[in-house]
Amino acid sequence: MSGVTNENSEGGMHERQGTIWTAAIHIVTAVIGAGVLSLSWSIAQLGWIAGPLVLACFACVTHYTSTLLTNCYRAPDRITGTPNRCYIDAVKAYLSPKHVYLCACAQFFNLWGAMVGYTITTTISMNAVSKAHCYHDNGRDNRCEGPGPILMLSFGFLQLLLSQLPSMQHMAWVSIVAAIMSGTYSSIAFGLSVTELVQTREVKGGLFGVIGNVNLAPTTRAFKSLQAIGNVAFAYTFAEILIEVQDTLKSPPAEHITMKKAISRGLSITTASYLIIGCFGYATFGGLTPGNILTGFGFYEPFWLVDIGNICIALHLSGAYQLFAQPLYANLEMRICERWPEAKIVTRVYKIVVPCFKRRVPLSFSLLRLGLRSSIVIITTIVGMALPFFNSIVGMLGALSFWPLTVYFPIKMHIAQQEIQKGTTKWILLHVLIGFTLCVCLAVSVGAGAEMVEHLKEVSPFTKIE
Repeated sequence: MSGVTNENSEGGMHERQGTIWTAAIHIVTAVIGAGVLSLSWSIAQLGWIAGPLVLACFACVTHYTSTLLTNCYRAPDRITGTPNRCYIDAVKAYLSPKHVYLCACAQFFNLWGAMVGYTITTTISMNAVSKAHCYHDNGRDNRCEGPGPILMLSFGFLQLLLSQLPSMQHMAWVSIVAAIMSGTYSSIAFGLSVTELVQTREVKGGLFGVIGNVNLAPTTRAFKSLQAIGNVAFAYTFAEILIEVQDTLKSPPAEHITMKKAISRGLSITTASYLIIGCFGYATFGGLTPGNILTGFGFYEPFWLVDIGNICIALHLSGAYQLFAQPLYANLEMRICERWPEAKIVTRVYKIVVPCFKRRVPLSFSLLRLGLRSSIVIITTIVGMALPFFNSIVGMLGALSFWPLTVYFPIKMHIAQQEIQKGTTKWILLHVLIGFTLCVCLAVSVGAGAEMVEHLKEVSPFTKIE
């Protein structure tokens, strides 16, 4: 240990060097994550008509409300006002203390929920690599189990290390690597689906998906369809980090102008990817589409290519995990600093020098950062081991996260900012959108909850990863 300084590790000049493309990459990294590989299954539940239509509707709603949210980065004026460094600061600037409290609960829960989801999905992907080798060596009829819990603990250890990155300002390289990985495994899933279609020369699937399957009980069809909608909602969840991403942008031009362009580019890329991967996966497998097109062993060969896809998923979600974790860390640390500004655990920064390729790299950390972030990662990993299944978790997270942060708060802040009068046509239409999306998300949460209960009857927590 080379020295100790008495300064706040989170203080100092806030340098912003972000551009349209770095913001777009952050969005792509956050959005194209655990959700993309479940979309083929989602379209299989909804069918050729409702599946793409639901995707398009969520894309349009997300784009519209996200542009409203970008206007709230500064207050009271969106060009000359004081910057809001995080989502909850924007809510505080425009809405009541009650809204601030509700927003804090929703944002912290959703950020943490995404971390749990990414922990589970990464483990399933790495587990699939182990199982793929087993199937390749011993045949597809062999019962193969991977070291799931050990892999999840290993992922948790990796996140313990990455959690010590000071802030999102230091994460551009993480997002770039994650975006490359996202493009790679999406391309692999697409390529394998196209190859299978060419070989079989048969487009599978029906117009109405599981909804039209009379052999299933009505409740089963309803719950699976609702869970599919939840998966789509989760695939478009990134509002909780939007303000933080916008806070990385340099100006001029005004941040909201740059961010709107980044949102358009990021969502265009993700929606095109979703439609291509989801539709081709459904066309390949029809009603037998697995919950995760790579880890569900829709494809067994070439096993090395499937392995590469799953490894890319793991690398991508390792970065996406931190994109959702960093705002959570920053907000909790800020509140602790405000509550106990003179405490040594807050003010004292430890500096060490690490030898790296004939160079001496200086690193700094505080006890607050080390203790708080490590505790969050450990708790997240334990919860992931207790709930080790993919689709139901994704559907539930989508239901719980989409409405409050993507729809409700952005619209409420827009109404306050623009001083839209109660009872006017625009006010009514905005509240119709709020009410409709709330009903959808409540229904989805019921469906996903029912599926989770069924899974808990079949899966042993802490011992097996599904």
